[in-house]
Amino acid sequence: MKTLDRLLQRWRIAKVKPYIPKGANVLDIGCADGALFKQFESHVSGGIGIDPCLQYSEHIGSFRLIAGKFPDDLPDTRLFNVITMLAVLEHVKSEDQPSLAKHCAQLLVPEGYLIITVPSRIVDWILHVLKFLRVIDGMSLEQHYGFDVSTTPLLFSVDGLRLVKAEKFQLGLNNLFVFRKSQTKQSDDSTRANNRSGR
Repeated sequence: MKTLDRLLQRWRIAKVKPYIPKGANVLDIGCADGALFKQFESHVSGGIGIDPCLQYSEHIGSFRLIAGKFPDDLPDTRLFNVITMLAVLEHVKSEDQPSLAKHCAQLLVPEGYLIITVPSRIVDWILHVLKFLRVIDGMSLEQHYGFDVSTTPLLFSVDGLRLVKAEKFQLGLNNLFVFRKSQTKQSDDSTRANNRSGR
């Protein structure tokens, strides 16, 4: 990963920090090398990162990185305070997106946050030029297919998720979406959340 790739990655991660409560348990979908956990090591209490591009699974302190695909390769069905998906949605095939949204909703505690960043369509063209000039590596750029960012709010407004924040950043070329799961009365959700927090 080149310097510009890493700078853009750190910018995305810093953008989502205000929506991650201190001490949260986090699931990072498309975690790459665990950069989010390394950057927030003292802020979050633990978590799981999952990415099919990882060569092997490993532990980094209190965090576990899993080489695999979400949700099939998660080790269990624990619930999380926060789920992050940064620069991932544009890699997911359209036919797989509804299932992705549903599984995210199922794995969040009530009042938990789902945080998504996704680039605008024009970014694909810019990244291809930068990659041609060897300025960036363009992390899995070949998987981009021109995702329509405007479909994100509707796609993830499922199973109690509601959009609470939508804004552009990185000079208007990237998009942040924050969803929150509504309170539920399902005792099984509460039980699993308590188990996850050790209560």
